[in-house]
Amino acid sequence: MRVFIRVCMLGLLLVSAIGAAPPQQGKDAATPPPWAYGFRSPADSAGNDPPAPQPFAPVPDDGTLKSLPGSSHTFTITQIRESYGPADWYPSDHPEMPEVVAHGRKPDVRACSLCHYPNGKGRPENAGIAGLPYSYIVHTLYDFKNGARKSADPRKPNTYLMIGFATAMNDDEIKAAAQYFSSMKWTPWIKVIETNIVPKTHIGGAMFLRLEGDEKEPIWQRIIETPVNTEATEMLRDPRSGFIAYVPVGSLKKGEDLVVKGGAGKTTQCRVCHGADLRGLGPVPGIAGHSPSYLMRQLTDIQQGTRNGEWASLMKPVVAKLSADDMLAIAAYVASREP
Repeated sequence: MRVFIRVCMLGLLLVSAIGAAPPQQGKDAATPPPWAYGFRSPADSAGNDPPAPQPFAPVPDDGTLKSLPGSSHTFTITQIRESYGPADWYPSDHPEMPEVVAHGRKPDVRACSLCHYPNGKGRPENAGIAGLPYSYIVHTLYDFKNGARKSADPRKPNTYLMIGFATAMNDDEIKAAAQYFSSMKWTPWIKVIETNIVPKTHIGGAMFLRLEGDEKEPIWQRIIETPVNTEATEMLRDPRSGFIAYVPVGSLKKGEDLVVKGGAGKTTQCRVCHGADLRGLGPVPGIAGHSPSYLMRQLTDIQQGTRNGEWASLMKPVVAKLSADDMLAIAAYVASREP
């Protein structure tokens, strides 16, 4: 009896130390995984309208000039977050930006470089678009423009912002942005780590940001994608500072089986369309080394019918039989591949 009591007490202490209950993941498989959309709990079922797209939350600016290693430029916080001409820390890292990428067009089109960075690497809450095929980027922007792309989680504002930007963009701006981002290569940006325990985080800017200190919690059945350097990413928008993606133990092996072998007929081998190395094939985009949060959102949106269009129609039978855990494993494995 004493041994039993000690074991129970130890268990309670461990639960208290690492978190008493897993985050809410939705009541059924049809509920989008909140972690992929930048939330800790699923959307309610009350039919509430999605939030209105909002600009970046204001940050106090005392006029201090900020700097980054390797950059000869300095900017204030306001300049870094300027919607129509954000900071370009490393101009030599990319080709000359067209006007729509560097400054957008007031009042309806923000600079592409604000969210996707001048080098096209982006962050988990949006998309990494450097190196995607020209035709694919054009097609995607017209899908947004024509109402074919929405979000399975109606709370996510980025999708509605993109719909607004794409709708306002003219043909020349769409072509210029596509030519620019497709001209660059996708390079390593995310380090994938399998683990059972992750740093505790909070949601900021639709990203999981590590809390100060050394607190940990179970990963549960989530992917926690967080900046390597929180201040460099969230405050200074450093386009050279990448991300760590913590994924559940065993997800890479499971993902490899689904991606490489098709999971014994459960899905189509990804290499059939995306190439043997998952780096793209003709007009089909490369996916190796891309954000697992973004990949999970796209698989979910396609499966649930909120992302449509020609490319999505080709993917629908691929994802039809996949569970949320299957898609998590696929996203984890694909993100771990060398771009």
